[in-house]
Parts: sequence; C-alpha cells; structure tokens
Amino acid sequence: MTNQTRAASVQELESTFQQELATDRWAAAESSYALASRYREEGDWEKSREWVKQCLQLLEGFPADTMEQVATRRMSVGGVALPNYLHEGVVRERFGELA
Repeated sequence: MTNQTRAASVQELESTFQQELATDRWAAAESSYALASRYREEGDWEKSREWVKQCLQLLEGFPADTMEQVATRRMSVGGVALPNYLHEGVVRERFGELA
C-alpha cells in the first residue's frame, strides 16, 4: 500500500466544495483554489478563471492581518498541493491573468 491517494476528479472536488460552502467557508476557499488549479492544468481557462473568482470572493470574508489567519489547514485538496498561506496576493500571483 502506498502513501499516495488518488487525485479527486473535478466533479468530486466540486461536490466537496458545495458541501464545504454550507459548513466551512475556509475549507471551501481551499477547495476553490484546488479547482482553479485543476482546471488550469486541464487547459480550461474559463473554468479556472471562474474558480479563481470564487476563491477570491470567499477570501474577502476572512481577516488577513497575520500569518496565522491566512495559513492553510490542509496540505492538499483532491491531490492538488495548496500553498502554505492562502490570501488574495497568493491567488493573484499564482493565477496571474486569470485572477
């Protein structure tokens, strides 16, 4: 048995996002970042842009004054590595023209 887990499909990630949106907005922000990354990897720029916007919209509701406030809780979501810190600047830097 390996330590590697199967990467979630975008459909699975979107389903997880919907559940998180109702219960844990920070987790939903992390998942929307993962979805933006996954769609970008697949070359679907329009879908990636939609998820970048969703991520930025969710992040607006959180304070970002200290490192602790923007530290991600998970190392990865659905096989997509998350940055150590998640805030508007990181999202805009990582997604450039899609942000």
